[in-house]
Amino acid sequence: MEFIKDKYFFWGIFTGFLWTTFGVILIVYFLSEVPIEDSIEYLYQQGRLGGVISLAALINLPLFFISLRKNKVPFAAGIVAISLITVLLIALLKINS
Repeated sequence: MEFIKDKYFFWGIFTGFLWTTFGVILIVYFLSEVPIEDSIEYLYQQGRLGGVISLAALINLPLFFISLRKNKVPFAAGIVAISLITVLLIALLKINS
């Protein structure tokens, strides 16, 4: 558990969050004709926002494997941590819908 104290762990969390957010915005931007805010609200009302978030979170897979390949274990652990947080967020969205 020493890697949690490492600054690269937090960089992994930050990077994973940014790439997942970027993926959601990119998917919504290209697949919708209305503004992004309205699209995200509509997806939430329809109970489909979790699916879009899970598709966008797939961007983190190459980041994880590249960081392991370069022996950046704390960074990879940050990617895994943000992935677990994303899974919890998707579960909460599914429970509430």
